[in-house]
Amino acid sequence: MVQVREQSYLDESGDVDLDRWLAQLPIAFSAEESERLSQAACVARDAQALPGIDGGDWAIQANCFLAGLETAQILADLHVGADCLVAAILYRAVREQRLQLQTVIAEFGKEVGSLIGGVLRMAAISGLHGQSEAPVLGQAHGQKDNIRKMLIALVDDVRVALIKLAERTSAIRAVKDDELRRVVVAQEVFDVYAPLAHRLGIGQLKWELEDLSFRYIYPDAYRKIARLLDGKRLERDRFIARVREELNQVLHAEGVKVEISGRAKHIYSIWRKMQRKGIGFSQVYDIRAIRILVPELRDCYATLGLVHGLWRNIPNEFDDYIANPKENGYRSLHTAVVGPEGKVLEIQIRTQQMHEEAELGVCAHWRYKGSDEDSGSMASTYEEKIAWLRQVLDWHEETGDNESVAEQFSFDIAQDRVYIFTPQGDVVNLAQGATPLDFAYHVHTEVGHRCRGAKVNGSIVPLTYTLVTGERVEILTSKDGEPKRDWLQPGLGYLRTSRARAKVQHWFKARARDENIDAGRQLLERDFKRLALTSIDYKRVAAKVQLPTVEDMYAAVGAGDITASQVMNAAQSMFGAPSEPKLKMEGPSTSAFRDQVRVQGVGNLLTHMAGCCKPVPGDAIAGFITQGRGVSIHRADCARLIHLLDTSPERVIEVTWGASPEDSYQVEIAIEAYDRQGLLRDVTEMLANARINVLGIQTQSNRKTHTATMRLTVEVQNLGSLSRLLERLNRLKNISSAVRLSE
Repeated sequence: MVQVREQSYLDESGDVDLDRWLAQLPIAFSAEESERLSQAACVARDAQALPGIDGGDWAIQANCFLAGLETAQILADLHVGADCLVAAILYRAVREQRLQLQTVIAEFGKEVGSLIGGVLRMAAISGLHGQSEAPVLGQAHGQKDNIRKMLIALVDDVRVALIKLAERTSAIRAVKDDELRRVVVAQEVFDVYAPLAHRLGIGQLKWELEDLSFRYIYPDAYRKIARLLDGKRLERDRFIARVREELNQVLHAEGVKVEISGRAKHIYSIWRKMQRKGIGFSQVYDIRAIRILVPELRDCYATLGLVHGLWRNIPNEFDDYIANPKENGYRSLHTAVVGPEGKVLEIQIRTQQMHEEAELGVCAHWRYKGSDEDSGSMASTYEEKIAWLRQVLDWHEETGDNESVAEQFSFDIAQDRVYIFTPQGDVVNLAQGATPLDFAYHVHTEVGHRCRGAKVNGSIVPLTYTLVTGERVEILTSKDGEPKRDWLQPGLGYLRTSRARAKVQHWFKARARDENIDAGRQLLERDFKRLALTSIDYKRVAAKVQLPTVEDMYAAVGAGDITASQVMNAAQSMFGAPSEPKLKMEGPSTSAFRDQVRVQGVGNLLTHMAGCCKPVPGDAIAGFITQGRGVSIHRADCARLIHLLDTSPERVIEVTWGASPEDSYQVEIAIEAYDRQGLLRDVTEMLANARINVLGIQTQSNRKTHTATMRLTVEVQNLGSLSRLLERLNRLKNISSAVRLSE
């Protein structure tokens, strides 16, 4: 049965006596810690008088100050530190915006502020279960799994999870008399927080959360089992007293120091066992149960032997959770015997430490782990404790070995996911780095196709925005919207998931071939023109991408089977390989590497890039032998090189790109734009974000036409990086064109 502690810290008038509240906490605090707790309580009490908002999770207590004190009291029973209690006292006031988080940080420190911030992130889960018109005990597995994995991504400090559990315990107690809210609160607690308490091994919270949830969701079943328990209470109490007397005599006679108590069987646990095994109330063996606490591990097995010697044990009803602990760390010996009067009795045997671990879970783990360390080494084990929390946070119901194996891998997967809210409050999990467009296609293919914008937490964001766990996304659509081919360009960052990319590709594949050919031709011609590549052999490029004709290449680009970037890369690799000489040369056929260029037909000469055309890897190039400066490298379509070919053809030689692709090359870019305030800032900021080194920049504005012209000299590694840079520049607001200068 659920037992809720009375508020013994209220004085005769019903006001809070803070000294009495502090005195009844089961932890010994230093004078400084007591002062901090009192100060936090005073701040929360003052905040209660200020205007606030609804906390948004159905379980608002009438007084956020009292809610904070009760939450802290629940945590004190778990033996947490003062910072955790301070955060618990102030959390509700911050949640209801009666108190600013920055004010808390200023008065109580960053650690307290970080704890409250973590609980606020977890609070995003509140409200999800309120969407169901007819709650049932346990919602769809996929949604629950998403919510649980989201918790993993949000929680990075064990105390954050503990504060949220304590706050939910306080909340479900508060809705006892609120028929409208309690079913919804109970559904959330049952689906999310009771399993979390179980996985953290905190038995004393788990039982209360489960029983209260069961009571509010299935009131008839709860009352039926409660009546059956009450009807046999006197008989059960008399039976337990007799068992304790017999056990004490036997164990003390053998010199084993024990502490024996009757163990209350919780109502939800009884109901679950009846449902799982298909049995009646009278067949639940552990309604009559005894717990034996012993000093040492060896005493557990010695006591087990004495118990089995006293009464006959029931086959298949023995579990050794000491040798094989449960996944949440629970350890104990469980056995069922035929006790006095021929009645079945369950007996649990454990040490005092095991008992505290069973009741306090992760808190006891932390406590015992810290007891062997001095204060100077506590920081070194913090990450270890967090790692332990991470292991136990990824939970599922224990339904078999296969699922247990799957559990071991699901945590690693969860770390590469983000968990996003739909406007209706459902949770969607996506790959790390996903964009609003990925989200749209995950929701529905048609939503993705018609997507034209997105809001994140109420604010408009670009479709290339990187989503973060906990954000709420709303997709803006148009009635006649269609996918854009630019979405398939990897360098633009619209789509990060293969699922969304496949849906866009499928849409374009369904278009008419003539339409795809026309679209592909426009894309490629636009990109080659931007790069100032005017002497491209499209047939050779098509063969390089393993397509028989140029039209097939256009159609593949238009349908999304290959991207314009892939074609650019193929063209670059084609130019980088030896090819038939376009410029005749004389002399022996020898080769030598020099810097980034392979010079053919001459010896070991110095090379330098011509300033007139500034070639980069991927350009078709030729060399001109200068007087005293070695070989000058020009683009094959450079006007100056063509003039030199007419005047001094004997000094023009064939060259190809060498094997140093990581070097940088200077190129000049021309930008035409409609002038506006902040244009130059946006251009330079984009270049900085793309890690492009700018060697020079010239700008000129025409006030009559309201236009601006920019000339940039930048360093790039190859044609691919130049293509991506030009695409990003063309995406900036007010820019009409950004192209590479041919001379």
